[in-house]
Amino acid sequence: MGERFLKSIRLLAECMQGYERLSGEYVRRCGLTHAQFDIIATLGNTPGMSYKELGDKTLITKGTLTGVIERLEQKGLVERQRSDCDKRSFFVRLTKAGEQTFCTAFPAVVAQSGKVFKDYSEDDFARLESALSALKQVIMAGQAASAPHRECD
Repeated sequence: MGERFLKSIRLLAECMQGYERLSGEYVRRCGLTHAQFDIIATLGNTPGMSYKELGDKTLITKGTLTGVIERLEQKGLVERQRSDCDKRSFFVRLTKAGEQTFCTAFPAVVAQSGKVFKDYSEDDFARLESALSALKQVIMAGQAASAPHRECD
């Protein structure tokens, strides 16, 4: 199983890396980094959300999230507001310029990077989503079942 497992995981990682390189080209044309685009795309068409919600909905680690939001704020694309309920947390929303960026960048990136899937049928997408959903469930169950221990010492 070890070799088969590693081959599958490597293929999955190569697909993700390849797609990130492809979409990254279009994201950079919009003047954004991948992380910035992820936040703009996540906040688009919403009234905004907390840092926790953004962390849960994006692919950005908590350690990176604050810096990315600060840079987007410097660009005038997002604004932060202290939470009324918890003074330690912030609520983040797109500014008018951020909404404009979302309205132009999001459809452009999706259209351009999505061209590689032009020959995918609905059945192809359904099979892909089914396999990835099943894999996600296996991984999530493995995370829940594994107790913190140290094997590499």
